Amino acid sequence: MPGPSKTPGVYVEEIPKFPPSVAAVPTAIPAFVGYTQQAQRTTANDLHLQPTRITSMAEYRQYFGGPQPETAVAVTITGTLKAAGKSATNVVATLAETARSRHILYYAMQLFFANGGGPCYIASVGLYKPLGTALVLAELTAGLAVLRAADELTLLVLPEAQALASIIDFKALQDLALAQCALRQDRFVLLDVHGDGVSLNEPGPDFLTVINNFRRSGISSGNLRYGAAYAPNLATVLDYAVDEGAVVVHSFQGFKRATITTLSSLATTNPQRYELAKAAIRDLPCKLPPSAAVAGVYATVDASRGVWKAPANVSLVAVLKPTFALTNAQQDQLNVDPVAGKSVNAIREFVGKGTLVWGARTLAGNDSEWRYVNVQRLFLFVEESVKKAIQPFGFEPNDATTWGRVQSMVENFLLTLWRQGALPGIKPEHAFYVAVGLGRTMTALDILEGRMVVEMGLAATRPAEFIVRRLVCRMASA
Repeated sequence: MPGPSKTPGVYVEEIPKFPPSVAAVPTAIPAFVGYTQQAQRTTANDLHLQPTRITSMAEYRQYFGGPQPETAVAVTITGTLKAAGKSATNVVATLAETARSRHILYYAMQLFFANGGGPCYIASVGLYKPLGTALVLAELTAGLAVLRAADELTLLVLPEAQALASIIDFKALQDLALAQCALRQDRFVLLDVHGDGVSLNEPGPDFLTVINNFRRSGISSGNLRYGAAYAPNLATVLDYAVDEGAVVVHSFQGFKRATITTLSSLATTNPQRYELAKAAIRDLPCKLPPSAAVAGVYATVDASRGVWKAPANVSLVAVLKPTFALTNAQQDQLNVDPVAGKSVNAIREFVGKGTLVWGARTLAGNDSEWRYVNVQRLFLFVEESVKKAIQPFGFEPNDATTWGRVQSMVENFLLTLWRQGALPGIKPEHAFYVAVGLGRTMTALDILEGRMVVEMGLAATRPAEFIVRRLVCRMASA
């Protein structure tokens, strides 16, 4: 309002009639924790344990470098003489899973962006360790800890956690991630499962045993609504980086003794065979845990449909197939855990459709209220958006005028969500309600002690997880 009028004239007084609005917060901004080739913006290692926002693989390479080159790749080239003097060449490349680099964050980021990922954060916990060296739990937990104060991120992804030698260490890290989500109330964690001594990248593991070990020893029973687990691992089309000086090439020609050389030497001595060997290495499927790809799916679904749409029945890009083909009977046991309620979402291959995310449950699979990923994430989205919008009302008069402005602001926000299809109901009052005021959400003591209590009730849409077909045979009528 203008001050006391002292000079004759016309004074303009602007009176606000519209309530302030609630700005929707981002919903799919993941933070990735892991080891990198470098962590440098201007000086060496200045991004170590510094959450850094990037928007592309080009930025990732600029700040964090490339992948760790593989040294255990072997190539066998066999030449045989066929009829009419023609020869045939067979080239096979192999890489033992036990000898692979444990540092897969670079490949995980490729998978994330390929599946529609956008802005994200990287928390580098250290530089690459020599091949065969175990990952350090304390370093990964330090990377997770620095994310606690970050405000924009909404998802946590730990792609290298699966490479921890002990499932006990894996459990400790995942439990800390879930606890952080519960503390902050603004984020959700995507988990992979741990093999507990079984390689999830090799064909034919006893997969249900792996899942049961994960439920029993790989995750606690607290804060389950704040995370979702996905399995099995994925065989992708991404190319391994290799150290050509360490790649061994065995060449056979008929019954002659094999010649052994390195890939780098072959480049000068026999360029044709060098190209054949390189092509065979490119054909090696890079096998990765699914969490990074699923984070990209979350970003894609949120952008195209909204956070209230279940991030499932979506085809994965840059993926050949899951490393283990699940049957319906096996997925039954992943989807429903009658003992602990720890659901694991399946990733399955379907003829003509590709590899799909085929589950949308949180780890709290037996919780009727927080069973579905989209329900949990919708409430986190609404809570965070409203919390940020209400903050400016701190220290405003705790009276009916303020209560009315807050209620109108929140109702307008929820009405917009209802119109977008986020909340069910023919009428808005069927979908939500907002209450604030003396005798409704507050007592006289609340007002005396400076508390303004805002209550929201939301009816969230749930996915059609089970579609029942009914076929009725009717008798012919005259």
